[in-house]
Amino acid sequence: MADKNGKHKDAPPTVHDILRGSSHALTVFKPGAADKLTIFLKRGRPCLKCCVDGRERPAKPEEIVRQLYAKMLMVDYGYPPERIFLEKPVQFGSAVHEKAADIVVSDKDAPDTAFMIVECKKPKRSEGLEQLKSYCHAEGAPIGVWTNGGETIMLHRRDPNFFQNLPGIPKATQMLSDVLAERWTLADLAEHNILVKEQTTLKKIILDMENLVLANAGVDAFEEVFKLIYAKLYDEAIAAQGGRTPRHLYAARSCCGLSGVACAW
Repeated sequence: MADKNGKHKDAPPTVHDILRGSSHALTVFKPGAADKLTIFLKRGRPCLKCCVDGRERPAKPEEIVRQLYAKMLMVDYGYPPERIFLEKPVQFGSAVHEKAADIVVSDKDAPDTAFMIVECKKPKRSEGLEQLKSYCHAEGAPIGVWTNGGETIMLHRRDPNFFQNLPGIPKATQMLSDVLAERWTLADLAEHNILVKEQTTLKKIILDMENLVLANAGVDAFEEVFKLIYAKLYDEAIAAQGGRTPRHLYAARSCCGLSGVACAW
């Protein structure tokens, strides 16, 4: 028997149904990626088959984001399933955290060591960044990724008290140092413009940066840094109009007392 929308009542829901209309927010993944997930009913509840370990899992919004990201790690970045663990317990000293890490990618040469931790949230959710940092601290993972399917924040844990934004994550054949040493041109910035790719806003990016840099600091001095950022954006825009010669970006080690300021050369 069909409902008022013409859908049979015994038919499993679609990804669009489960996400309640927010499937359009999954801009981090390739178009149509969510449509490839197979949803089925088990005891009347929607489930899916895990792309990593083949287990049946409840098809909740957060699980859909996790499956899509795990699939992307395997297909686009080349990580084998043997290096990917879902819902892996995180050890905090002598205790285990009550919430497991969503995705943990092990080190290629040390299977018991975490290389990357991914925290997944359902579309349009924004919390969890501090939780991701705590997981990276506990496991010693050098890379942390936060995503809700529409936005992604990639971090490099340089030391226990300092996280640095990453432009991307390494492929299975690369090392973290390869990503850190990669030089970007203005053309690269245009190609990987997250304002377009993730359909976000500059305001949202700035708020994420402020949360990343000033979390729990109790100060508002970071507003002064944005003046420098805007000035540099204007400088780059004017300079880009003067010629087509590629201009590489580098991180200024000391610029007005700031570390990691992007400059062109």
